[in-house]
Amino acid sequence: MRALLLLPMLAIAGPACAGELVVLVRTPSGAPVRDAVVSLYPDGRAAPLAAPRPFQIAQRNIQFNPFVLVVPVGSEVAFPNFDTVRHHVYSFSPAKRFELKLYAKEQNRSVRFDKPGVVPLGCNIHDKMTAFVKVSDTGLVAQSDASGRAAFGDVPNGPLVARIWHPYLRAPGNQIELRWTGAPGRQVQTIALTLRPPPPVDSSY
Repeated sequence: MRALLLLPMLAIAGPACAGELVVLVRTPSGAPVRDAVVSLYPDGRAAPLAAPRPFQIAQRNIQFNPFVLVVPVGSEVAFPNFDTVRHHVYSFSPAKRFELKLYAKEQNRSVRFDKPGVVPLGCNIHDKMTAFVKVSDTGLVAQSDASGRAAFGDVPNGPLVARIWHPYLRAPGNQIELRWTGAPGRQVQTIALTLRPPPPVDSSY
């Protein structure tokens, strides 16, 4: 599953038994929501992070791909340009402020994301290009796929703080917080998110 490929889960210290947790993210009308990021904090504490590995957000067809990328704190993300035009990638986020000035096709730049938080991305040349890097401080994190499904394979028993973020979620900071309980076996949690419509973009490129 795409969410598990983005960030492998790590077992954390705690009870010997652990369970599987499947989170189904829906709109109030029941439609699946993709790109929701579910972060779990057993007993309110962050789980150990996955080992650093390379990540990539490509620039292709005047778009960032993927639209949402989840990485652990300390990760390096490459921004290769596969378009025939130049791009100028930037973010003003408190979690990572940076600027990759104009670079051309088949050139690459990289950024290390060393603080947790949400980093919105833009291109100073092409306003319709937007994306988000969600920098996670917990190893128990998954991103919902096209069916709205995010899965965790090794959730410890006991109380869980669950934080659900989506770039268009109608909530302070685009995030809500829930309380669940991890238990042996398989659990399914279904949550409904009310989303804002995506911002209009200039389609003339």
